[in-house]
Amino acid sequence: MDADAALSRARFTDADPAGDHIPGAIERAVSAGISFEDRGDFFGSLRWRYFGPRPLIEDDSARSRSSSLVNARLGYRFANGLSLAAEVFNLLDESANDIDYFYESRLRDEPEAVEDVHFHPVEKRSIRLMMEWRY
Repeated sequence: MDADAALSRARFTDADPAGDHIPGAIERAVSAGISFEDRGDFFGSLRWRYFGPRPLIEDDSARSRSSSLVNARLGYRFANGLSLAAEVFNLLDESANDIDYFYESRLRDEPEAVEDVHFHPVEKRSIRLMMEWRY
């Protein structure tokens, strides 16, 4: 079992009327997991990752949402050195964003630019199958 937590308070040191928050600086992050190896032929893990909300602009008036993801892995080792495993990413199929930005943009049919959060969503639940042979 393992766990890590990080708390931060990132700020610009120079005075600026725009504000002193650093856009995108994560204030809280937690990672925890449980793994099992050397328990016979099976191996696996369950991992959780949490990123807290973060400022998107210097005055902290726009913030991202927090995200929480769970990944899992289960595998089997054969006596001949072959291992097979399945890894599931975003096990709970959470809807969250990998990264968020706040800026002004304008779509082709919009008369004026609009300030808004732009983002890249996390991948939907996905499965990776792995085969490894050690000789």
